[in-house]
Amino acid sequence: MFEALRHGFRLFRVARRLAVHDALFPADIEAELPAFARLGRRLMALQLLPRRRPELEGKSPGERLALALGSLGPTYIKLGQSLAARPDLVGEPVARALAQLQDRVPPFPAEEAKRIIEYELMHPLGEMFQSIDDVPVAAASIAQVHFAVTREGKAVAVKVLRPGIEAAFRRDLDALAWAAGFADRHIPPLKRLRPRDVVRTLAEVSFLEMDLRLEAAAASELALSLPGDGKVRAPAVDWTRTARRVLTVDRVTGLPIGDRAALVAAGHDPKALATRLMQSFLDQALGHGFFHADLHQGNLFVGEDGAIVVIDFGIMGRLSKAMRRFMAETLIGFITADYLRVARVHAEAGILPASKSVELFAQALRSIGEPILGKSTRDISIARLLQQLFMVTETFAMETQPDLLLLQKTMVVVEGVCGTLDPDMNIWEVSRPVVEKWLVATFSPEHRLLDAAEGAAGIMRRLPGLIDKLDRLGAQVTENGLRLHPETARAIAEGQAVTQRRLWWAVIALAAAVVVLAVFD
Repeated sequence: MFEALRHGFRLFRVARRLAVHDALFPADIEAELPAFARLGRRLMALQLLPRRRPELEGKSPGERLALALGSLGPTYIKLGQSLAARPDLVGEPVARALAQLQDRVPPFPAEEAKRIIEYELMHPLGEMFQSIDDVPVAAASIAQVHFAVTREGKAVAVKVLRPGIEAAFRRDLDALAWAAGFADRHIPPLKRLRPRDVVRTLAEVSFLEMDLRLEAAAASELALSLPGDGKVRAPAVDWTRTARRVLTVDRVTGLPIGDRAALVAAGHDPKALATRLMQSFLDQALGHGFFHADLHQGNLFVGEDGAIVVIDFGIMGRLSKAMRRFMAETLIGFITADYLRVARVHAEAGILPASKSVELFAQALRSIGEPILGKSTRDISIARLLQQLFMVTETFAMETQPDLLLLQKTMVVVEGVCGTLDPDMNIWEVSRPVVEKWLVATFSPEHRLLDAAEGAAGIMRRLPGLIDKLDRLGAQVTENGLRLHPETARAIAEGQAVTQRRLWWAVIALAAAVVVLAVFD
């Protein structure tokens, strides 16, 4: 009871703010809401009707929700950004609106930032830095950034976590988790949004972002995977001045990649930059399976030497080798118009439910692929193709793949940045060298042999565990035989024929284990 009251008071503020922005419940599900929710929505709307803001006129539901979440503080800004990457939960229009949610909040005092730096680095400020600017160059919901100069005279950027942000997030997330459970139980229309999963994902992502050592590790890992020519680079991490709440990296100087006029004036070629950015992103995702998943214009700069410099590594994406192989098979199927192959790949990967027709799914895929076959590649948007594919998979009730959704969202953003730099860019032609290299590497005989070798090595690594399990099984056998639970004995009696077949397989497996032991003894 006390917990419900505590969370209720906290959530009442949230509900009022959503109501002011007409975003308390989507209007299109009002008829499906239980009576108490419909009544609460209408009472809240009537109470706050005179206070509605003129800037909401003509705004879509997603835009109103973005404005409401942006006004609620750091936790809710992060909630909006997390939902922007999950169009499967909120729908494509709302996801697009939330993707524009600005992560800017007022800065906290410089003295507080300096106190945190000293505490985290366990040294007086003067021992680590010659100077630190009092005015931050950026302030976001979780941290802010100050320029500084180290004792060795190196120009750096210091990211400092907001004071008390962990406790504030924990309070808000506890309330959101309670609300998600309540909605899941009592508001059936909201079940399809999977509120518990949304809050769980938000908690995992947010608390990872609040350990800046993890962001530093991501920056270092990405830097190692980038080409050695330096045309795309990440700032180096200063590990001696990095801790859980403090991250120090080389200071980035250059022009924002979104300022096309300034880039041209400085002698840079926007078309070449667009090509390089697209190819670098594809190489990260397909070639290495580790990519920067927040490549908006604010995180991209162009240095004096023309290199693209990437910053802010709080959101990164990973694609397993199996997922990249799945993508390769899918891409080949689309290129060759073999839609049945694409459908079978989805079924074999367990993504297409067993209850769904492979042939019918292939037909749906054909509806995506055929319209683009006769078009110039210049007229085809990769982002739009991914969006259409997502809509088809949603129709077939396919299990959501969060990694692929994050890739899709990032692809949309990268395509937008490249389009600003070069409106006439042929994205397919630019992508072709990277994609061809990746396909050749994925399906080459050498690569297949390497996969087989890795599989065999994995089996050998698991062999000691298997032998240990067999030893424990043997220890359970006494002079009177293996002791079985009565329910187990009954099940064996009911299915004796099946059990005998399984027993033969167990004997064969045990014999194989003995042979392997003899060989490697």
